[in-house]
Amino acid sequence: MIVIRHAALAALILGVVAACSTTPSPAPQPDFDAVAAVTAIRAAGGAANTELDVQPLRDPQVDDLREEAERLERAGQYPQAAAALDHALQLNPDDPALLQERAEAALLMKQLDEAERFAQQALDRGSKVGPLCRRHMETIAQVRQARPIPVDVPGAGVAEARRDRDACTVSAPVRY
Repeated sequence: MIVIRHAALAALILGVVAACSTTPSPAPQPDFDAVAAVTAIRAAGGAANTELDVQPLRDPQVDDLREEAERLERAGQYPQAAAALDHALQLNPDDPALLQERAEAALLMKQLDEAERFAQQALDRGSKVGPLCRRHMETIAQVRQARPIPVDVPGAGVAEARRDRDACTVSAPVRY
């Protein structure tokens, strides 16, 4: 009986120590403007009329949730917008545009790690060219720019993300 109590106490102490030793994701720079960052991301995704831009067919149920998320975002209800997008992702977890929208919702809530994770998933699952690709890469650049401590991993800086963003632009094929 005493051994069980000591084992339970030891497990409790280990749990507390483990909880204390985890490092939370760094907070964004104090002057980080999430709305301006998302505006820049969406501007980077603007399609030119000379560019190849492929749009997938949409699921009406997912579109309803996306529209709800957009309405909630306009009202400044970012957590509720993220929840609507999470519901949509349950219906279509591999949609790169939906993942990108969820990355932007995370950024609006200043959840940098989540924003980068969703943008990277969107990039992994989607096209490597076009407006949506630029939004993925600009999201990653905005997150890297917002972090208070520079990333020391080669190829993981803001400049590299912006270079990759620019590489997403591909001209449409010549038509005769």
